[in-house]
Amino acid sequence: MRFSQTRFLVGVTGIVFNDRKEILLFKHTYRSHAWSLPGGYLESGEHPRESLEREIKEESGFVVSMDESLKTRTDRDSARLDLCYTGVFIGGNFTPSYEVSEFGFFALDKLPLLRKNQLFLIDLAVATKS
Repeated sequence: MRFSQTRFLVGVTGIVFNDRKEILLFKHTYRSHAWSLPGGYLESGEHPRESLEREIKEESGFVVSMDESLKTRTDRDSARLDLCYTGVFIGGNFTPSYEVSEFGFFALDKLPLLRKNQLFLIDLAVATKS
């Protein structure tokens, strides 16, 4: 069965809050919109929460706890499913990687330019936390 089925990617996106309710963003080296929410792709056998925690640790050195599923999205233009979670920042020291050159914690009224779909997720996360 698996040989006859179209394959697709499963992505994970995280909305991580610090203790001041600011949102963690990464400045990615490879995206047209440099700033974005942290994320990545599942590896075989991983739970989506574990995958997101691993990706953030690998890309930044930060430890986070991804706690709640927020939204599942599909991309009709590519074979991709994206799972979004909310979580909290635990700690760690930032270490730049080949994918992430900078990080920031941003208040809602101080967000840099982000894609509309990421702003939608942030608004949804904030609304569910209220």
